[in-house]
Amino acid sequence: MPPLRPEARELELQLRAEVKKLALVQEIGKALASELDLDQLLGLIMEKITILMEADRSTLFLLSDDGVELWSKVLQGGELYEIRLNVGEGIAGWVADSGETVNIPDAYIDERFQPAVDLRSGYRTKSILCMPMKNSIGTMVGVVQVLNKEDGPFTSDDESLLSALAAQAAVSIENSKLYHSVVDKNVELLNTQESLKQRTFELNVLFEVEQQVSAAHDPDELLDRVLRSAMRMVGAEAGSIALRDPDSGDLVFRTTAGALAERVARRAIPMGEGIIGWVAARREPLVTNDPVRDKRHAVEFAEAVGVEPRNILCAPLMTADEVLGAIELLDKTTVGDRDSSSDGNGFTESDLKLLVLIAGQASKALQLSNSKREREHQERLASIGQMLAGVLHDLKTPMTIISGYAQLMAQIDDEQQREQYVEQILRQFDMMSGMTREVLSFARGESNILMRKVYMHRFLDDLVDQLRHDLAGRDVEVVLEADYRGIAYFDEQKMLRVAHNLARNAAQAMKAGGVFSITARADDESIYLLFHDDGPGIPKEMEGRLFELFASGSEGGTGLGLAIVKKIVDEHSGEISVDSVPGEGTTFTVRLARQKPADVGDATGEIVLPPRLT
Repeated sequence: MPPLRPEARELELQLRAEVKKLALVQEIGKALASELDLDQLLGLIMEKITILMEADRSTLFLLSDDGVELWSKVLQGGELYEIRLNVGEGIAGWVADSGETVNIPDAYIDERFQPAVDLRSGYRTKSILCMPMKNSIGTMVGVVQVLNKEDGPFTSDDESLLSALAAQAAVSIENSKLYHSVVDKNVELLNTQESLKQRTFELNVLFEVEQQVSAAHDPDELLDRVLRSAMRMVGAEAGSIALRDPDSGDLVFRTTAGALAERVARRAIPMGEGIIGWVAARREPLVTNDPVRDKRHAVEFAEAVGVEPRNILCAPLMTADEVLGAIELLDKTTVGDRDSSSDGNGFTESDLKLLVLIAGQASKALQLSNSKREREHQERLASIGQMLAGVLHDLKTPMTIISGYAQLMAQIDDEQQREQYVEQILRQFDMMSGMTREVLSFARGESNILMRKVYMHRFLDDLVDQLRHDLAGRDVEVVLEADYRGIAYFDEQKMLRVAHNLARNAAQAMKAGGVFSITARADDESIYLLFHDDGPGIPKEMEGRLFELFASGSEGGTGLGLAIVKKIVDEHSGEISVDSVPGEGTTFTVRLARQKPADVGDATGEIVLPPRLT
């Protein structure tokens, strides 16, 4: 085959070069379509552009999100340092600002060129081809710049080729950014989902602890429920809750659970000593999975009770003002009620966070329990004080009767009559004794009433006799209408107080005198006692407040009488109602059960007189 002529040889070389370029372009297209990692993608773009453009090096500048700055993500030619330019600065900055292509045969004669990089690196820039990179909608993405073409300045064909490569690279870069944006959104979504899952778990923990707390009837049961819930949720073999003793300041183990719980229960450890003491004193939670090597561990205390913990998890119980104690869990066994990073060898930070959450809820519950007990104590003291006020109020009646009978005894010589007066005086002393017993039983939290069998005819006759003596000198007539005189079951002394209080209130209302009537009647289920006066009626301002403590509608009244009446009737599981008509009078109706209560014997309410002294 004859040799090719020089012209043909030149055409062959050009064809081979174009075929090589085409292959490189196809290779770039495949690579850009498959690569999504931005760093890898930029490196690939620069490598292929440098080869295709037959240049010495290439630099790709990306435009910042705010459009103010250009920065080189990849720099080839052996230099790995980063270049940052403001838009408008240097050749690349001018292209980014104007959106136009720049082809410079000699960089040093162009005033836009900044030779500072050359001076730092020792590199000599000659020819420059720089053009903008725009995405499919024409938005600026960055700038691509190639330096020092091997065989002279860059040509118009080089510009066309670089323009095509830049457009293709811009699309790939946008796709990569979009991909990473989606990945970031997915990661954010997963983090949000995990956070929501964690929050849901925490709410479930708080809900369960609240359920356990609400079901507890006393502080010890509350602590026991909280401790066992914490052990189950976290996954622990044993645990304890120690509370600070207000007198000594030591921590006392109030609640314990686990194999050696009985050895630890009710023991005390000084504040600041041991892991639990350190946590309580410092108000800081703590996890240690090697307590033997932890200087804070109370070795002597542990040996004394025979405990050799592998892991300890502890959190303080506290309010904003004081330390209540601490909760301590020992020996990790399982992952508890939720997934955990624990490998079974010890407690984790997640376990610690969970225990802190439980401890916070338990602290609030314990504080409320303590406040409730203190409030109940104060209320009991207040109630005792109110009851004492009521007793002192009601003592006026028997004292008045005793005084009256004593005066009568001094005026007569009839021994039989004197015996009757003695009996009446002893009845009043019995009533006074009942009042003192009532206060003592209330202070001890015992029942306040003594239900027993009462003969209504005797009760009513004695009541009328007492009221006539009590109301003597007030121009008040006492009238009895006894339709029922059978058997009843109630506390006789307290029902006498009811009648005396109602009679006294009626006498205060009937300032000019009047009639106070007592009616007793019954049906198959109930006994009714009606107390009526023909006074002016109940003042309008007292309507709805009659039975409130210390509510008084009369001058000089204490407001105790009707409050005591209501309390006594309620203690009998009875009912009291009032009907008042202005100018016609007021009627109080007391309804009591007629049937004999199951726990009441047949002992009567008759007074047994003590033997007389001789």
